[in-house]
Amino acid sequence: MTDSRTALVLFSGGQDSTVCLAHALATYSHVETVGFDYGQTHLIELE
Repeated sequence: MTDSRTALVLFSGGQDSTVCLAHALATYSHVETVGFDYGQTHLIELE
């Protein structure tokens, strides 16, 4: 990330990463997410 207004959020779809994503969206002008399917029960939240 070269722009200080850019954030990368590792997003699992759970409560913690959702709060991090909301914070990043409120704080940074550009937000990217990376999601992982590791068999979690809340997989529908990643779709």
